[in-house]
This record gives sequence, structure tokens and C-alpha cells, in this order.
Amino acid sequence: MIVAGIDIGSLTSKALIMEGDEILASYLVPTGSSSRQTIQRIRDAISNQIGLSLEDLDFTVATGYGRIKVDFADKQITEISCHAKGASYLFPQVRTVIDIGGQDSKVIRINSKGKAMDFAMNDKCAAGTGRFLEVMAKALEVRVEELGELSSRAKDSLVISSMCTVFAESEVVSLIAEGYPKEEIIKGLHNAVADRTMGLVHRVGLTKEVAMSGGVAKNRGVVAALEEKLGESLNISSEPQLVGALGAALLARDRVG
Repeated sequence: MIVAGIDIGSLTSKALIMEGDEILASYLVPTGSSSRQTIQRIRDAISNQIGLSLEDLDFTVATGYGRIKVDFADKQITEISCHAKGASYLFPQVRTVIDIGGQDSKVIRINSKGKAMDFAMNDKCAAGTGRFLEVMAKALEVRVEELGELSSRAKDSLVISSMCTVFAESEVVSLIAEGYPKEEIIKGLHNAVADRTMGLVHRVGLTKEVAMSGGVAKNRGVVAALEEKLGESLNISSEPQLVGALGAALLARDRVG
């Protein structure tokens, strides 16, 4: 029994192939401007890297921003359910999942079976998301991958008063012009993202333990800020961007198991 989970995100698309309990392969590719081309790259990766055709897949679940565009999927399931399932599989003790992706952020309360019981989501603007951090990195003239390392060097933290991406970018440019260290600006941005996320946590209610998924989980500055505000360590997988695709594959397995 071979199943696939396909997660088409706004910035990055992911695929994960499972046979029983074994993960056969996984892929991360930029989504780009064309969902059709992205899906074709995933098709080619499945075919070329592990020698499978789509006909070899017993069931495929698509999730994420562009899940409707995955024409070979047997079912489309929301990313809420998929991240809940994937996080629970990786960390059975977890009851709250924080997912910060490219264009939205969400907090999900789950039960012991990995089912979403409640959630809160910010999908109205880029505030507190990966896109927000990308824009800030560009304003600071650093790579987004450097943000976590730079913030760890900060001796102090500046307060970023706006979470609107446009206004925050202007604020960052002004702080740079005033001579404030980039490290302290970045730490302030990470604290602002954590504060925004904690607003979602409070709406759902904090139930320990907590996992974090999505690309922003790779930013240790945001992770550190969240852990300080939560008062506990976050459970993070070695590849947090694949949690949604893993959950989709697990839900696909449930359909044919």
C-alpha cells in the first residue's frame, strides 16, 4: 500500500510518499507562479526519483493553499487537519500545534488521536508569517536564513510597533537609518511575530505540549521568542515544512488501511 501526501503551500510545495510505516521519499520545491508547473515537478520527482507512476499510488491526499489544483489527488483535506495529524504522529504527547507558513499562521488544539478540536488562524494579511520575515530581511539586506543567527547576537531588543508588513518595513528602514544594530532590530521583529502568534494561542487556549510546524520553525530566533513567551520548549521535527504533507499521507493511509 503506497500513499502520497501533497501540500501545495503559497511559497513552498511539499510531497511525501509512504508505504506502510516507511517514508519512501519526500520533496520540497518552490511553488512559483504556476501551480500547474509545480505539480508537474512533483509528478516528475515521484517518477524519476523512486520510479513510481501515479498509477502505483493507492491513495493521494492533497492539502494546502493550492490543494484543489492537484488533479491526481483522490481527496483534498484542509491543512488544519493535516498538520494536526502529522504533528500528532511525530509527537504523540502534543496537544497544541503552532504552524507558521509563508502566507498564514495558525494555532490548532488537537486530541490524543491527532484530530483538530479547535483552531485560530491569521490569513487576512502577511503579519507574523514567513512572507513578513522575507520582506524584513530584504529591508535589512540579509538573507532570511540568517535572521535566526543574527538575532541570537543581539544584546538588546527593539520594540517594533507595527505588524502591518508595509508599516513595519518603513519602521525597520527608519531604525537602520538611526543607526540601531541590525541584530537588535531582528530580535524585535522575532518578538513581534511571537506576540502575534501568542494572540492566536490565547484564542484557542494553551494545552501542553506544543509542537511547531512550517518553514518559520527553522528560524531559531522566532522559536526562542515563542519558547520564552510560552514558558516551555517547542517540539520541532527535523524538517518542519513536511508536517502537513506527512499528515496528508497518513490520512491517505487511513482511507485504504
